[in-house]
Amino acid sequence: MTTAQIEQLVREAHDSGNFAPLVASIPYASTIGLQVLRLGEEVVFHLPIAKDNIGNPVLPALHGGVIAGFMEQAAMLHLMISMSSSSFPKIIDFSIDYLRAGLYKDTYATCQVWRQGRRVGNVAITAWQTRSNEPIATARAHFKLD
Repeated sequence: MTTAQIEQLVREAHDSGNFAPLVASIPYASTIGLQVLRLGEEVVFHLPIAKDNIGNPVLPALHGGVIAGFMEQAAMLHLMISMSSSSFPKIIDFSIDYLRAGLYKDTYATCQVWRQGRRVGNVAITAWQTRSNEPIATARAHFKLD
């Protein structure tokens, strides 16, 4: 995908509030079912329940890798949206803390850009299921910006 195509997807997502075409351009985000919700000026990322995302069928609970992947993809998309990016940021480092079991429920995440320079962006991510003040995981990601 060319930078012009990526830039157009980001611009159209901003203008219309429909992030589905942008998410569809990222294979892993599409595979896990990631969705982007715009609530006013806020962006919330949504991972709907899906049997393919279960890691522990006994509880049942989401696979930890799916939670981490969801949070990483949310951070990348958040950076692209906030920067009106013309390229996909490349992950440098990702650190996650699992705080509670990610049960078989819809999962949500919000992101905050802590620092964005010319070459590197630092994003904090919080994921929750029932209440935003009871996170199931928190993470920090560093991205190389082109």
